[in-house]
Amino acid sequence: MKTRKLGRNGPEVSAIGLGCMGMAAFYGPASSQAQAEEVIHRALDLGVTLFDTAEMYGPHTNEVQLGKALAGRRNKAFIATKFGIGYNAERTALKVDGSPGNVRRAIEGSLQRLNVDHVDLYYLHRVDPDTPIEETVGAMAELVAEGKVRFLGLSEASPATLRKAHATHPITALQTEYSLWSRDPKDEILATCDELGIGFVPYSPLGRGFLSGEIKSIDDLEESDFRRTNPRFMGDNFQKNIDLVTAVTEVARARGVTAAQLALAWVLAQGEHLVPIPGTRRVRTLEENAAAADLVLSPDDLAAIEAVFPRDAATGHRYATAGQSSLNR
Repeated sequence: MKTRKLGRNGPEVSAIGLGCMGMAAFYGPASSQAQAEEVIHRALDLGVTLFDTAEMYGPHTNEVQLGKALAGRRNKAFIATKFGIGYNAERTALKVDGSPGNVRRAIEGSLQRLNVDHVDLYYLHRVDPDTPIEETVGAMAELVAEGKVRFLGLSEASPATLRKAHATHPITALQTEYSLWSRDPKDEILATCDELGIGFVPYSPLGRGFLSGEIKSIDDLEESDFRRTNPRFMGDNFQKNIDLVTAVTEVARARGVTAAQLALAWVLAQGEHLVPIPGTRRVRTLEENAAAADLVLSPDDLAAIEAVFPRDAATGHRYATAGQSSLNR
């Protein structure tokens, strides 16, 4: 596995990481511990070092899955987890809490569930509009001083927020959705990361599995899969987006690779400071995704992709109302 540096002064990690969310949450019934360990252990064998989870995933159960899977191999893994967001009791809205008190509460829980003495990269999952970012990051910085956290990150933060946070304590990585069909960060956010020497970690680089070309119908998703309520998977949007993926699949076929590999290689081609974290529950898909790290796209390849899947071509918001309202702009 090729490696990349996560930010100008950050650590070296695998060029493609593993997003662990889907093993425990949102995409239908959770994987068993044995299933999760099979994928995580194979990822380690392939040279994947960056493993991404969050307090919210489960909630809590994904951190437990990852911690158990890494037992005895902790030194091979760079663990990233997140705090600061969760559903209310009715699961009708998201609650964001970046208060210093919650920073302290959250890290103690994550360390226990992961069964580690420190987290390598600690993200604020969503920016709290009611707590100045300087206060949140200041509290997170205390964890670095105490050795409970090595590096700090933000998720879905605007350039202005990122600058304020970075001025308080160096931010190593910004995590935001980014893929062929979610290019919001393309301009100012990516430029800001590059300017400040901050690594960029695209989550859902395969469009929540859509860009793999394997989802042909909404019926391919479990009844409890949250993607059934995602605007891009609903109604007329679904077919319009399927047509885009079909066109990309043809470009991939001509290149002798899968649509997923082409989509991941496209993300990697957007800058050396990008480290995508596709998720999966299957070893076969993991191996396919990891192989994309070796796929180098030529200018002609990139032009062919752009011709069939231009920016803003995807139809529908990337989250339903509750999710959209939690994004920092």
